[in-house]
Amino acid sequence: MTVIIGIDPGSQRTGYGVIRLEGNRHIHLTSGHLNVTAYPACERLRHIYLGLQKVIETFQPHEAAIEQVFMNENPNSALKLGQARGAAIVALSMPIAEYSARQVKKSVVGHGAANKEQVQFMVKRLLNLSEKLQADAADALAVALCHAHARNLKRLGLDF
Repeated sequence: MTVIIGIDPGSQRTGYGVIRLEGNRHIHLTSGHLNVTAYPACERLRHIYLGLQKVIETFQPHEAAIEQVFMNENPNSALKLGQARGAAIVALSMPIAEYSARQVKKSVVGHGAANKEQVQFMVKRLLNLSEKLQADAADALAVALCHAHARNLKRLGLDF
C-alpha cells in the first residue's frame, strides 16, 4: 500500500491531494488548498511549508509529486511560483517526482491540452468522488494520479 501526495504549487493558493494505492485502485484520502493570500509575500512561503507539514504528518505519504513551473509571460509571476514550489519541496522529506502540466493532463484526461473542467471531471471519475472539487485541489490530485500512473509504467519497464 503506497500513499502519494500531489502538489499544485501557487503563490496565493497551493493545492494538495493525497491518494492511497491499493493494487489498481486509487483511493482519495484528502485534498484541499492552502490559501496564503492574507499574508505578506515573505510570510506566504512559511505558511505553505507549515501547512504541507501538517498534511504530511497526518497522512504519512511515501512518495510525492509536484507540478513543474511553466514559463509565464510575466517573469515576476514565474519567480513567485518558483518560490512557492521551493517552499513545498522543502516540506516534502521523501522521494519527489516532477511532472509538467502537459504530462499531468495527458495522464489523467488523455490529452495534454485539456482544460481545467476536463481535469476536474476525470479526477472525480478516477477517484469515485461525488463532491465538487476546488480547482487547486483537483489539480493536486491530478498530479498524484499522474505519478501513480507513471510509477506503474516504470515498474513495467516503460517510459512515461
